[in-house]
Amino acid sequence: MAGQSVEFSSNGNSVSGYLALPESGSGPGVIVIQEWWGLVPHIKNVADRLAAEGYVALAPDLYHGQSTSEPDEAQKYMMELRMETAAQDMDGAVNFLRGHGSVCPGKIGCVGFCMGGGLTLYLASTGAIDAAAPFYGVPAFFPSDWSDTACPVLGHYAEHDGATDRLPELRDALNAAGVESEFHVYPGTEHAFFNDDRPEVYDEASAGLAWSRTLEFFSQNLR
Repeated sequence: MAGQSVEFSSNGNSVSGYLALPESGSGPGVIVIQEWWGLVPHIKNVADRLAAEGYVALAPDLYHGQSTSEPDEAQKYMMELRMETAAQDMDGAVNFLRGHGSVCPGKIGCVGFCMGGGLTLYLASTGAIDAAAPFYGVPAFFPSDWSDTACPVLGHYAEHDGATDRLPELRDALNAAGVESEFHVYPGTEHAFFNDDRPEVYDEASAGLAWSRTLEFFSQNLR
């Protein structure tokens, strides 16, 4: 079933997103959070792949129509992103799925990449989701309190990546809050190793392993 553009409410405003449905028309939900490039084809493809596995996947457009392939512009967009607005948009995406009980009658997880990996962890800290799978992401600002985190976390990180340097800090914070977590560091990989639209960093073997682990994680915690 082909993906489609949808609109949902976020704190009284309208936000667009990309919704991919499984062949059955219903299933557990997964929010897909973009990298700093925006809601680009790679992120839509991740949603499509999740739908093919039986999930209702929704990728909210956190840049509200903007996207780029230029690193300088992507950094500008990310720096301009207000955490309060992003949080409202992600919460709106979760509420959109929860409000369509016939399509998404059960649990909701989240997967995110780079900037989206950090936002996935933030969303987990609010207690809004049932499973969190961040890829090479840490929160720009660590939540001061992880006690509302009500879901397990499965993280995927590259060996050669500055974000991985903060992984011990993240592990300690989650452990201190009693959050069930598991992290994998993939040898020889660089940041964005999962992104098959970026051949200069894509690692097919590690990406495949991370994907199978994520699917198993979601199957265990969302079904």
